[in-house]
Amino acid sequence: MTALRPEHDAGYGASYERREPYEEAGAFEAAVDGLADPLNDPLPGQTPAPSPAATPLPPTPPSPSGSWAAGDGIPGPPSAEREWSGYGPYPYATQAPAGYGQDWASQVAPEQVAVPLPPQVPVPAPVPEPGPVPAPRPDPGPSYVPVQNDRTTALRTEGGDGAGEATALLPTVSESGQDRPVRPEPVTGGRAERRKAAKGGRGRGRRRPEGAGSPEGSPGASAPGRPLSRVEARRAARALKDSPGVILSRAVGEIFISLGVLMLLFVTYQLWWTNIQADLYAGKQADKIQDGWAKGRQPGVFEPGQGFAIMHIPKLDVVVPIAEGIDKAKVLDRGMVGHYAEGRLKTAMPSDKQGNFAVAGHRNTHGEPFRYINRLKPGDKIIVETQDAYFTYDMASILPQTAPSNVGVIGPVPPGSGFSEPGRYITLTTCTPEFTSTYRMIVWGKMVEERPRGKGKPDALVG
Repeated sequence: MTALRPEHDAGYGASYERREPYEEAGAFEAAVDGLADPLNDPLPGQTPAPSPAATPLPPTPPSPSGSWAAGDGIPGPPSAEREWSGYGPYPYATQAPAGYGQDWASQVAPEQVAVPLPPQVPVPAPVPEPGPVPAPRPDPGPSYVPVQNDRTTALRTEGGDGAGEATALLPTVSESGQDRPVRPEPVTGGRAERRKAAKGGRGRGRRRPEGAGSPEGSPGASAPGRPLSRVEARRAARALKDSPGVILSRAVGEIFISLGVLMLLFVTYQLWWTNIQADLYAGKQADKIQDGWAKGRQPGVFEPGQGFAIMHIPKLDVVVPIAEGIDKAKVLDRGMVGHYAEGRLKTAMPSDKQGNFAVAGHRNTHGEPFRYINRLKPGDKIIVETQDAYFTYDMASILPQTAPSNVGVIGPVPPGSGFSEPGRYITLTTCTPEFTSTYRMIVWGKMVEERPRGKGKPDALVG
């Protein structure tokens, strides 16, 4: 064992003759323990822990062998004995300050005891006064919550960086007066699939119309709740387009409809408007003829298209002017009756003492003056009024149908008329069947009276 230094034997030598304020044993530690320590200060209402300096451990004398036993204040295993080698500030236990070598971490503040609070007396809630019972509110129907976007406020599971599943809110369904949110099945897959689901299945391509999609059971049919891919959306849009056959049939139908409308307009013009125009023109010509007679104009050679007489058929209520010639545009289409007066078709005039006075007229359209001549019976009157006299004919016979080339029907003694010798006859020709010009219908008559105008009108026109 090494001998102690002389300054230790002499009380730390001459340089330590002047003692400091903390030279007393345990004074420094006590002063340090008295400082304000925020970690060791007691909480409000707690009793401060006793200072280690206040409870010094009793010193243990050294063993005869010169070693310190366990528990003597020197750190070490509690069951091991170690020999003191002369190092350390306090070679003797009597010189160590109070509390030296103790385990300060084991000194814990005493456990706090919870002080129970006084019991609180419950205050009864005020009873509201009874008031009028509110009327039940009508069910507003299903309400809707806006769909949340995964880029903004979409709900996500744990992950935080978009790796979770997007669970956007869907419209709520009102049941029993309460709205409950309906959530679809979570969308799994990559970030692109979740974005498409949050956007409602819209991509960079054409937007898929609502309700559009492949039929159920088809190869391109998409599962419910899954957005259509670009290929499926194009297939659905292509299915909605009309095929070339449909477009062609639609165009042909429109053409036929247009043609039908044009034909309807043409028929209306022929059957209705031409009659109106012809009646107006024929009425003006009849007035013009009568005005000329009143002025004493002497008859001469009539020009083509010039009116010179008026025909009356009392049974058919027909009053129509007679013009020279059978020109379609100048005479017949203007609602007048034309006299055969040209070439080999030239016939006699009513004033001639012998001959056949032949005329032609429309059976349909353009005034249709001869439309009902097939209703005439033998003995029915046909009267031709001229400037000088009234010529009355009795209907004799009818030829229902003959060829247009049969010009013998207007001859001086027409074959098939029943006349056997020359006389004063009248012939009416028109087209047959109705609304066609395939054949001709012939009506013959024989003059029974020539009455001068000075004697007045015939009995057939007066009655």
